[in-house]
Amino acid sequence: MYYNSSRGDSPRSAIGVAVADDIEGPYKDLGVILKSGMIEEPSEDGTPYDATVHPNVVDPHVFFDQDNKLWMVYGSYSGGLYILKIDPDTAKPYPEQGYGKKLLGANHSRIEGPYIQYSQETGYYYLFLSFGGLAADGGYNLRVARSKNPDGPYYDSEGNNMIDAHGPKGSFFEDNAIKRYGAKLIGNFMFLRTENEVSSGTDGYVSPGHNSTFYDEDTGKYFVIFHTRFPNRGEQHEIRVHQMFMNEADWPVIAPNRYAGETIEAYSKKQVIGEYKLINHGKDISKVNKKSVIIHLEKDGSISGNVSGNWKQTGDTTVNIILNNITYRGIFLNQWDETIANNIMTFTALSDEGIAIWGKQVLTE
Repeated sequence: MYYNSSRGDSPRSAIGVAVADDIEGPYKDLGVILKSGMIEEPSEDGTPYDATVHPNVVDPHVFFDQDNKLWMVYGSYSGGLYILKIDPDTAKPYPEQGYGKKLLGANHSRIEGPYIQYSQETGYYYLFLSFGGLAADGGYNLRVARSKNPDGPYYDSEGNNMIDAHGPKGSFFEDNAIKRYGAKLIGNFMFLRTENEVSSGTDGYVSPGHNSTFYDEDTGKYFVIFHTRFPNRGEQHEIRVHQMFMNEADWPVIAPNRYAGETIEAYSKKQVIGEYKLINHGKDISKVNKKSVIIHLEKDGSISGNVSGNWKQTGDTTVNIILNNITYRGIFLNQWDETIANNIMTFTALSDEGIAIWGKQVLTE
């Protein structure tokens, strides 16, 4: 078990390790294995600690790769996010690695909470990250990049090397410098209630992020787990679990509604045509909620409404949606929607530019 031994909002942070014979404990503390924020002693790589270069040592994720090698990816905003080789016999980093290999970040870029998930389906390691600040006005959002190797280099859907994702020298929380990096899977949004729609409650998230993921080998389902705030509810936050899928370009897409036991299946054109509320998550890092607009998936494959374009089913569950000459590849999924207490058709898709769109079918009285 790896843990943060101090608060992650301070440069003086550490990661420790504890072991137990049983998952329920008791655990034996083996001590601190990595430190940051040193002032009166050398940093982990032997140089003075520099917050623009060195990591804030928090948010560890430990995993085995496909060669059964153990790794720890970690870090929060400041000098970047790093990955270390871990000795499985001691649960500690192998010696003479310093902070390990840098994957991205520097100069106080607001990037944190790394989590790496391997997919047997695609053969990629996916690096999930949170950009922005986690407070209600911080514009927190969840992004992803991928690599064929556990320690990178990681690239986003536009082919950008994530090592270049950092603020300029001398900057502090410069979000504009990093917003183009990583495929943005979810950010602030609000599905607006339409006229005559049966609905209750607020349907949206504020600053979703700091995730983990899980692949259930028994069901073949991927899940993403994250915390989020909500419109008009201040800093109060809760955990959410959504199902996740790989699209035809081997990128993950997140289902619009929280998981309620649904399983994807083949859908006919008759089932998926109709009126939808559309969210475009964009690539920005902003406290502004993206609000839904109305579109219609027409029987002839055209899209009408507030945004025009075309759509085409490319398989039993998969779809290509073309809006403003940009192609989004994704899936259809019938989901339970708690705000209307009914099942509706949804879609989720991602463009090569790393922009996610969601759609929820409108159910009227």
